[in-house]
Amino acid sequence: METGFIGVDLGTSAVKLILMDETGKIIRTVSKEYPISFPHPGWSEQDPSDWYEQSIAGIREVIEGYEDKVRGISFGGQMHGLVVLDEEDNVIRPAILWNDGRTAKECEFLNETIGRDVLTEETGNIAFAGFTAPKLLWMKANEPELFARIKKIMLPKDYLAYRLSGVHATDVSDASGMLLFDVKNRKWSEKMCEICDVKEEQLARIFESYEVIGTVKPEIAKELSIAEDVKVIAGAGDNAAAAIGTGTVQDGDCNISLGTSGTIFISSAAYSVDDKNALHSFAHANGRYHLMGCMLSAASCNKWWMEDILKESDFAGAQEGITKLGENEVFFLPYLMGERSPHNDPDARGAFVGMSMDTSREDMIQAVFEGVAFALRDSFEVAKASGIRITRTRICGGGARSPLWRKIMANVLNIAVDSIESEEGPALGGAMLAAVGCGVWKDVEEAAARIVKVSATVEPEPELAAKYEKKYQKFRHIYPALKDVYKL
Repeated sequence: METGFIGVDLGTSAVKLILMDETGKIIRTVSKEYPISFPHPGWSEQDPSDWYEQSIAGIREVIEGYEDKVRGISFGGQMHGLVVLDEEDNVIRPAILWNDGRTAKECEFLNETIGRDVLTEETGNIAFAGFTAPKLLWMKANEPELFARIKKIMLPKDYLAYRLSGVHATDVSDASGMLLFDVKNRKWSEKMCEICDVKEEQLARIFESYEVIGTVKPEIAKELSIAEDVKVIAGAGDNAAAAIGTGTVQDGDCNISLGTSGTIFISSAAYSVDDKNALHSFAHANGRYHLMGCMLSAASCNKWWMEDILKESDFAGAQEGITKLGENEVFFLPYLMGERSPHNDPDARGAFVGMSMDTSREDMIQAVFEGVAFALRDSFEVAKASGIRITRTRICGGGARSPLWRKIMANVLNIAVDSIESEEGPALGGAMLAAVGCGVWKDVEEAAARIVKVSATVEPEPELAAKYEKKYQKFRHIYPALKDVYKL
């Protein structure tokens, strides 16, 4: 290996790091976990110092023996989280995360009082509970003394980049999810800053995802035994980084991520907004744009069901008895943390529907897989209604390792599902962005063409896809039937 690039995936439950060489070969991977706290029902917070400490430990481990080869580092990171710093750049309060649902009142104010038309014109999006701007309004209303101390407003991966480089920076893809960013024109929205009582100098400087923001601080270089000229590249929000890592970079390319959350990500050469604002319109990490539908609980639904409810650790073994695809009478609503796309309902909750005396353990497990697939199809349908034609998708995330889940996804969506040789997702995307920033490839598209390879494809089966079409039409009626119950 002549040169090495570190990709950091700052996730919700752990930070995952990879070391990649100049050919795209992954030399080593490391993962470090950290806690998440739920101080109130529907709230979700983390201590940013945990991100930093575990990331430093992970970097030290992933580059061991290759310290002199490292040339750049970049990131994919959990989006929307609110990290606030005071005048001395100390963290003021725990970070409020992407899956935190405390801002229903603030979202209603933004969407109804300020108006969806204004938000769409200014940012390309409407307010969702997980977005950053509603969190700032919540802080202003509920923690005014802390709000008054805010000197810098940052996103999770950008806080980590700041700790490494000393530069307050963000990238266009991550900034897109703050509801403070003019996505179309790739700049901060003056009007949204005014609405949220934020000064532009409190926000980070904006970079494209592949641009260099600086170099590692001398003391960090010394601590990690790396050169002081190691470049820090802006990086991207986790979904945009995962899209880079799966080669979802050309106009119309699609990627599905089955991680803690679930997303359908559609790369686009041009900026566009769907007429119902059901999909997010964000800037992509390749200098262009993308549409994205995001559900808050995806593979985490299966983890919850298997570990917390069934007390089962053999995930693969538990799937072996599932053979009657398309015939399950049990439905599962995967809204364990509320829901974003397309319902935008923080009060929504999970539910099993259709159980009878002969319902089996396997039926329940299958229902969880199918419920996530059906919920992702909800966003898929919005894209289709907007005139976007998708015939195949790439897939990544922990849930994508399940052959059963991949088969269900292919037939629920009735499109081909491609698996990628590397399963590193956002971490690989981060390393690729670092390599582009260091000049190994001229752009993100060239990096994807050189590195990303399809390893397997699941084609839909006409008979099974027809069965799932009927099941999906039934699934579509369940949330509307329960919507008012969640409000009681």
